[in-house]
Amino acid sequence: MSDCIFCKIGAGDMESDIIWESDSAVGFRDINPQAPTHILIIPREHVPMIADANEEHQELLGDLILTAKKIAEQEGIAENGYRLVFNNGDHGRQDVYHIHLHLLGGRQLTWPPG
Repeated sequence: MSDCIFCKIGAGDMESDIIWESDSAVGFRDINPQAPTHILIIPREHVPMIADANEEHQELLGDLILTAKKIAEQEGIAENGYRLVFNNGDHGRQDVYHIHLHLLGGRQLTWPPG
C-alpha cells in the first residue's frame, strides 16, 4: 500500500531504527517508547488489522510472535519477561492500520495496561 508508513519501512523506503529483518517481517524501535525496550514487529505483507486476518494469515501471525521471541532474546529481556500487544481498531488504540506487534520489556510492567 503506497501510503502506509509501515509498508514504506518494510520496503526500505523510509528510515527507521531497524533491529531485525527477515523475508517476512521487520522489527524496529518505536519512536514513542512506552518501556525501555519497545519494538514494533511488522509483516512485510500489508494487512490492515487483526480483524482483517483470516486462516491464510495464520503463518504470518505465528511468524510475528516467534520473531518477537527472537528479538526479546537478542535484546536481553527474555529471561525477566516481556509483553506482546496487538492493538486492533479505534477502541484498541491502533494508530497505524498495518498489523503490528508491540514487544515491551526492560522493566516491571503494570496491570491492567490501560
